[in-house]
Amino acid sequence: MTLKYSRQREAIKDFLMTRKDHPTADVVYSNVRTEFPNISLGTVYRNLTLLADLGEIARLRVGDGVDHFDADTSPHYHFVCSDCGNVIDLDMDSIDYINQTAAKNFNGQITGHITYFYGLCPHCKEKKLKALS
Repeated sequence: MTLKYSRQREAIKDFLMTRKDHPTADVVYSNVRTEFPNISLGTVYRNLTLLADLGEIARLRVGDGVDHFDADTSPHYHFVCSDCGNVIDLDMDSIDYINQTAAKNFNGQITGHITYFYGLCPHCKEKKLKALS
């Protein structure tokens, strides 16, 4: 599929590449709007969906009801803070062996997995500890 070049789409992608916090479409919209004041939220959503469908960015569905987006499409894991909702990249070794573990008692074919880790981020953990003392 050959796509016509779009400055707005490129700006959305460029913005995502500067972020490590996995922003939502609303955050992308608010920031890209500074460069393109007339861009609509619908245009941002359509371009994010297109980029995700093409595999140029990753769409993360972490259970909070909104999609988060990541310019890093390499295999890696994410942590979701149950308190503040931040989505953070985890620096850890691959756990791809769970594909084989899951396949042991499964008659079908497992080709991959998506794993999110949940708990308290360092900031929220510290906040809770201070509240307890």
